[in-house]
Amino acid sequence: MAIETIGLLHPGEMGSGVGAALVEAGYTVTWASAGRSSASARRAASANLVDVGTVDAMIDRCQLIMSICPPTHAVAVANEVAGFGGLYLDANAIAPATARRVAAVIEAGGGRYVDGGIIGGPPTPTYGTRLYLSGSAAPEMGGLFTGTTVDARVLSEDQTAASAIKMCFAAWTKGTSALLLGIRALAIAEGVEEPLLDEWHTSMPELERRSLTAGQQAATKGWRWVGEMEEIAATFRSAGLPDGFHLAAADIFARPQRDEQAEVDPATLKSVLEALGPS
Repeated sequence: MAIETIGLLHPGEMGSGVGAALVEAGYTVTWASAGRSSASARRAASANLVDVGTVDAMIDRCQLIMSICPPTHAVAVANEVAGFGGLYLDANAIAPATARRVAAVIEAGGGRYVDGGIIGGPPTPTYGTRLYLSGSAAPEMGGLFTGTTVDARVLSEDQTAASAIKMCFAAWTKGTSALLLGIRALAIAEGVEEPLLDEWHTSMPELERRSLTAGQQAATKGWRWVGEMEEIAATFRSAGLPDGFHLAAADIFARPQRDEQAEVDPATLKSVLEALGPS
């Protein structure tokens, strides 16, 4: 199947970046504005996406539909296009078991499922990100990104390998950020924050700076990471491993107040740590 027109469900920060890369490569990338926010419309416009109005119109026009959304919505988004007969890429941070549920929805309607896992920030003209792909149609999908700032890496024909590598990678990067915030909150609760920071300066000087970054991430992105931590916990559980690390991380990321403008600074960290409990 020759792919000329691509649908994007729905253009968040990451999705619009991936969509823009495909537009730059010469593809027509569409989105459906019905029921979406003005923020989505601004992102779509900046990425030069074509508004087709509705998801049904997207299904009619596109040979490929991509889902890049918060993981808690992955199955629901797939159900929006149930019956689509083309290529469907799920590039969400979901457990392999969730990926199989999405694949079942797509394949029941006659479509072909490609599993995806994105590692890195949203791609820009000067910054690249990695898109891991797996499944029988993964090579076809990967070829679309040749020459773009999206580094598409085909893993295997395993239906859920891309989701698995995303779970393993984020288990460390985001899981340790949550752990670091929890440790700082504990030090405050026990009255030993200053001695802890002094010891960090001596033995692990990078941790204080990392905790500042973790605070900013928790404020700006933590609300999106709750579901991802739950998916990682489910992945550990399905492998017979303890799931408590990342269930706790989900709890930590759920507590801070959302602030999209938060900076990497002590004031942001203080606000996040207060939200975790200690005063």
